Amino acid sequence: MSCKRALISLSDKTGVVEFAQSLSKMGIEIISTGGTAKKLQQAGIPVTYVSDVTGFPEILDGRVKTLHPAVHGGILAMRTLEHMGQLEQHDIKPIDLVAVNLYPFKETVAKPEVSREEAVENIDIGGPTLLRAAAKNHCYVTVVVNPERYDDIIKAIESGEVSDELRMQLALEAFSHTASYDAAISEYMQKELSQDDSFPAEINLKAKRKQQLRYGENPQQRAAFYQDESVSGPCISNAKQIHGKELSYNNILDIDSAFELVREFSDTACVIVKHNNPCGTACAENILDAYKLAYETDPVSAFGGIVAFNRVVNKEAAAEMAQIFIEAVIAPGYDASALEVLQGKKNLRILETGALDKPSTDNIEVRKVNGGFLVQDVDSDVIDTDKLKTVTREKPADAVMDDVIFAMTVVKHVKSNAIVVVKNRRLLGVGAGQMNRVGSASIALEQAGDMVKGAVMASDAFFPFRDTVDQAAQAGIGTVVQPGGSMRDDESIKAADEHGMTMVFTGMRHFRH
Repeated sequence: MSCKRALISLSDKTGVVEFAQSLSKMGIEIISTGGTAKKLQQAGIPVTYVSDVTGFPEILDGRVKTLHPAVHGGILAMRTLEHMGQLEQHDIKPIDLVAVNLYPFKETVAKPEVSREEAVENIDIGGPTLLRAAAKNHCYVTVVVNPERYDDIIKAIESGEVSDELRMQLALEAFSHTASYDAAISEYMQKELSQDDSFPAEINLKAKRKQQLRYGENPQQRAAFYQDESVSGPCISNAKQIHGKELSYNNILDIDSAFELVREFSDTACVIVKHNNPCGTACAENILDAYKLAYETDPVSAFGGIVAFNRVVNKEAAAEMAQIFIEAVIAPGYDASALEVLQGKKNLRILETGALDKPSTDNIEVRKVNGGFLVQDVDSDVIDTDKLKTVTREKPADAVMDDVIFAMTVVKHVKSNAIVVVKNRRLLGVGAGQMNRVGSASIALEQAGDMVKGAVMASDAFFPFRDTVDQAAQAGIGTVVQPGGSMRDDESIKAADEHGMTMVFTGMRHFRH
């Protein structure tokens, strides 16, 4: 279809002058409104005001300007004899291109202390109506919401016409854009009306495809990575990849796991993850020592793993990491000398999050099940030291209490049933994903080896029987930390007392299925 008239009305005016100049040079009449029209006129581009097309002024502080048959008739008319005859009868000219984006509602409600009045005023009405009309009639009308598409459209018009396929692609983008916009409004109003802690009756999940992945967990599975653009703060979705191969499905899962654990520590920390479980974690005075201690937990599993730091990576740590094969590293940043070392490994995926001075605003978890979703709050609670309760006759030393907190922080990120063994704020052994707690404890204690003597053992949930406590004592564990809450807690406490161990209850379970 040839293009003779274009309606341009934009909130985000990025690239609009260049776009309109190109259209104008091809003899296309430009219709516009308000600030967009003024910007184009200032650039010397001929513009027809919408009010001149409708014969009616903008009213209600601009709330009504394009909602008129002279506009929507021109957009919605099919180029058939019947429709074109009706346009001619009512002195309406066709509109062949609609370039519109919407009031910044998402950005407005993201501001702290935004008033309801300001939020409501930024709900666009005319814009979505124009987009939906043009997208519905995409067989005849080109619709564009994304400034990055301007060049594609100009090239297509210059070649003679915008193809059917491109117009349909643009229509899809328009409908997706308005759907996401309406979902943001719905989410905001749900929050405003929420009178309790219950989840809303309806949830509109909205995300933009960030990356088409080569495959999923296995080569026979298709996959893609979608980003929730409403989430701010450092996280895997907002991290910038600065080197290496494309991320895979499993990379993204493991990087997320590693980063979410390492960010929990205020002291310098390193986490190594393999198959979605930490196989090494340590805090130290510097990142080199933290990495070395984390790596020593399980060098076999660390090979091909994911490494995460909560501090800027320096040359010394980079050189140490470069000695083995790792899939990816994620950190707040990198010294220039560290980047030079790491970029020497061609395929190493390097991700940068920026400073960890703010948390991610994402506070819910969504998991797909067949036919539906499970939604829950993120398990973001940190241990309240004032609520830790020593339940044995003996009390742990202050230094041991540091390991108690470290151990419970780590175990929260291990697949259930989860057991970890810790000493001097260093992970020594991990038992993950076993069907019973004794099995997980056996794995963790065996991995800890001779270093288990006097160490802390943490469990993500209570002990249903005393057998795991007896097992820990036999290995040489000095302190056991668990949520408590079993009907047989007294048996576990008695076992600890019999073995001269200390036991601490946290009152907080951390299942991770």
